[in-house]
Amino acid sequence: MDTNTWIVIGVIVALIIIAAGVFLWRRQKTEGLKARFGPEYLRAVEDTGSEREAEAVLSARKARVRRYHLRPLSREDKQRYFDAWRRVQSKFVDDPRGAARQADDLLGQVMAARGYPPADIDQRLEDVSVDHGEAVQNYRVARGIVAKHAEGVAGTEDMRQAVIHYRTLFEDLVGEAGGSERTPQDEVRYA
Repeated sequence: MDTNTWIVIGVIVALIIIAAGVFLWRRQKTEGLKARFGPEYLRAVEDTGSEREAEAVLSARKARVRRYHLRPLSREDKQRYFDAWRRVQSKFVDDPRGAARQADDLLGQVMAARGYPPADIDQRLEDVSVDHGEAVQNYRVARGIVAKHAEGVAGTEDMRQAVIHYRTLFEDLVGEAGGSERTPQDEVRYA
């Protein structure tokens, strides 16, 4: 074989290695986004119509949230929020819709305390999905149930489910303090 043949073979091998590297990098990026965002990844693909566009949207979302000054809650704040949550749950029996509304409001307070900027609900959900992709889906479900209840389509059991969904995001945002202190009587009860 002459030198030109070796050069062509070398270029082909280099291109194959580069293509494999790009493929593996893209695959690793995709798997990382899927792991980080959970069901929110699939939602973004559905919304944008393409995996590549969804990944660009999610990457931009991640970069935006990285600029925020997010902070963990102090032990005292965690306890205060868990106490507030218990009050929300205790009001459920008398006013399921009011309890769900208060749960939603409390989540907004926790988000603000953690450093998420004030924004419309869609923006907040996007921001929270960066670090709480699994739990944010529960929030979406809860808001949907509350909307159905306002239309007269959802009943008390549905509202109980909404509060449970709100609690999932609440616990994820607040953290572990108080979560281990929860007892069976802290579960949402209704008449």
